[in-house]
Amino acid sequence: MGIRIGIDVGGTFTDGIAIDDTSYEIIGKVKVPTTHSAAEGVAKGIIQAIKKLVEEYNLNPDDIVFLAHGTTQATNALLEGDVEKVSIVATGSGLEGMRAKSDTEIEAIELAPGKYIESSSYFINHKDLDRQLGDLIDDLKKQGTKVIVAAEPYSVDDPANENKIIQEAVERGLSATATHEISKLYGLKRRTRTSVINGSILPKMIETANMTYNSVQESGIKAPLMIMRGDGGVMGIEEMKRRPILTLLSGPAGGVAGALMYEQVSDGIFLESGGTSTDISVIKNGEVMLDYAKIGNHKTFVSSLDVRTVGIAGGSMIVVEGLEIVDVGPRSAHIAGLPYEVFASEEDIVEPELIKVKPREGDPDYLAIKCRNGKEYALTLAGASNILKKVPEGSYAVGNYKAAYKAYEPLAKSLGKSVEEVAELVLRKAVDKVKVVVDELIGDYELDKNIIELVGGGGSAGVVVPYLAEYMNLKYRIAKNAEVISTIGVALAMVKEVVERTIINPTEEDIMKVRNEAKELILKSGANENTVEIKVEIDQKNNLVRATATGSTDFKKNDLSKKDLKEDELRELMALSMETKEDRVKKLAESSGLLVYGSIKKKKSFFGLINKKVRPLRIVTRQGVIKLNVSDGEVVSTVIANLDKTLRNELEKRTIYMDAGGEVPKVFIGCGSRILDFSGLIDTEQIAAMANIELNAYDENEAVFIIFIKRG
Repeated sequence: MGIRIGIDVGGTFTDGIAIDDTSYEIIGKVKVPTTHSAAEGVAKGIIQAIKKLVEEYNLNPDDIVFLAHGTTQATNALLEGDVEKVSIVATGSGLEGMRAKSDTEIEAIELAPGKYIESSSYFINHKDLDRQLGDLIDDLKKQGTKVIVAAEPYSVDDPANENKIIQEAVERGLSATATHEISKLYGLKRRTRTSVINGSILPKMIETANMTYNSVQESGIKAPLMIMRGDGGVMGIEEMKRRPILTLLSGPAGGVAGALMYEQVSDGIFLESGGTSTDISVIKNGEVMLDYAKIGNHKTFVSSLDVRTVGIAGGSMIVVEGLEIVDVGPRSAHIAGLPYEVFASEEDIVEPELIKVKPREGDPDYLAIKCRNGKEYALTLAGASNILKKVPEGSYAVGNYKAAYKAYEPLAKSLGKSVEEVAELVLRKAVDKVKVVVDELIGDYELDKNIIELVGGGGSAGVVVPYLAEYMNLKYRIAKNAEVISTIGVALAMVKEVVERTIINPTEEDIMKVRNEAKELILKSGANENTVEIKVEIDQKNNLVRATATGSTDFKKNDLSKKDLKEDELRELMALSMETKEDRVKKLAESSGLLVYGSIKKKKSFFGLINKKVRPLRIVTRQGVIKLNVSDGEVVSTVIANLDKTLRNELEKRTIYMDAGGEVPKVFIGCGSRILDFSGLIDTEQIAAMANIELNAYDENEAVFIIFIKRG
C-alpha cells in the first residue's frame, strides 16, 4: 500500500494527514501545536506531526510514497519583518550599465508599519567583474551582509554573470540569489525587487528546510520531501532553498489543491472558512486562477493564488448600534478570547445578559453574553446559522441549537424581534460581504453562473456557503473532510513549475523553447517524466509566452478510486449537471478514458427578447467525474492519424476574420484520460504544432475528440 502524507502549518496548530495513495481514503490524522517559539522554528512541529502519524497509525516508512508540507513561515517572516538585510551586486556596461545602476537601487520595501526590507546596491562594470567581485563581497561580508542578490539587465537570456556573482558569494559562506532564478521576464527593477524579497528570507528558510530534511531522513522515510507553493503545486526541497518566495500564500493554496484533487472540482469558487476569515479563490477549467503576488504594495514576478480574503467566518461577532445590527466581523470569538455560544451546553447558558467587549484596542463594541454562573460567550455567525438550521447535518460546524437560541434571546429582546429574525439579519449582513467578493470574481474571470458551484472548505464551511448559495441561487457542496481540506490538498498536490518569457510575435521554436524549459524545471523539482503535462499560453497584450508544467512524483496518476458508471447513470448525472431532461442528453464523442455528453438548450438574450440556441458540453470520466464544463461548444471526433488534418480543417471553418486578422476558437483535445488545454494559443499553426508534440507517442488508431469554444 502506498501512503501520501501532508502536513499543514497553521498559526495555532500543525495538522498532519496520511492518505491511501490508491483510494484516497484517510488513514490517519493528527494535530500538534505549531512551534513558532522553538529553536528549530516551525520545523519542530512539522517533524512532530510526521512522527506522531507514523507512530500512532503504525505506518511503515517504506510505504510512504509522497511527503509534503505547507508552511506559513515565509509569509509570517515578511509580515513580522523577520528578514535579513540584502546587498545587491549589479553588473553591466555602457547604456545597460547605467540602466543596471538605476534599476537596482531598490527603495526600502514596507512589509508592515515600521517594518521594512532594507537593501544596498553596488555596481561593477562587467569588464571588471573578475577583478573586483571577490574584494567587494569580502567587504560586504565584513559589513554584516548575509545575502547577495545578483542582477544584470538581460540575465534572462544569458545568466553567466549573475551565476558568477552567486558562486563567489556562496564560496564565501553567504546566501545568494539571482534575478534570473526568480523570473524569466524582462523588467530588471521588478525582477530585482522580487529577488530582494526572496533573498531576505533565504537564510531562515534554508535553515528550516535543512532541519526538516535531516529529520525526515533519520525517520527512514525515503520519499522525497516536497514543499507547498503559493500557486497550488509543490516543489522539491532544493528548489525551495533557491526560491522560498514561491511558498508565499501556500496556506490558502493547500485548500484549493484539495478542491482540485480530492473534490475533483472543474469549475467553481472555493471558499475556505475558519474562525475569523474566509479565503475565496477560483477554479476554472480544472485550473486554479493565479495573479502576481503583491508585497508592500509592489507587484512581484511571483505567480500565486488569486485569493481574496474576507473577515467573515464562523466566529465572526456582532456590532449593534441602537436598534440596528450595523456590522458582523471582522473580529471573531478567537480574537476576543471567548468561546462560541453554539458549542456550549444548554445548561451553561443560564440567564444570559448582553455585554460589550473590545477584542482589540480601538475596536467598536462587539456583543457577547455573560451568564449568571459567570461564564461568558461570544455571539457568533456560527450561532446564527445553527439557529436557522442552515448548517448541513454532519458538518463540522454543527453545534448546540438550544444553547445558541438561548444565547441570542437577550439580543432579540433588546431589538424587539424574534430570535430567528435576528439570526437572519446577522447571517444576511455577514454574507453580503462575501457576496461582493464572489460577484467580483465571477466578473473578473467571466464565470458562467449556470456552470459554477460554490465549494466550501474549512471548519466553518457549513456556516457560510449554504446560505450564500441559496442567496445567490448557485449550486454548492461542502467538501468531504472540509475541516482538513488544506492538509489533504498538501498530501495530494502535484509538482508544478511555471516559465514566463517576454517574446513579441513568438515562433513555434520560441514556444517549444519555453515549453522545454518548463519541462526541465519540473523534472528537477521531482516530477516523474511519465506524468508531466504542459500547458502553453500566449498573452498577446503583454507579449508573454507562459508554460505551466504539472506532474506527479510517482508514476501512477489516478482519479479517486470509483467504479465505472452505467450509461443510464452517466446520462442522469449529465442531465442534472446541464439542468435539462435525460432524453435531451446525448453522448457525442469518447476516448478510451473520457466521454463527451451534450445537449441543446435555449438561452434568452437581449433582455429576454431573443432565444439563442446553446450547446452545453460535459467531458466526464467513466466514473462520473466531470473534468470540463462547457456552456456552449462543439465537438468533433477523429483518430490520431487524422488529427492534424481534421484540426486544421475544423479550425478554418470556425475562424472569425476581422480587420485585425483571424480569431480561432479555444481548443481542448481529449485523448485517453487526458484533456489537453490549447485555449491559450491564438493561431492554427501554434495549436497544430503543440497538439502533434503532445500526442505523437499515441497509436495512430487511438480515438480523440476536439472541443471548440468560441472566444468572447
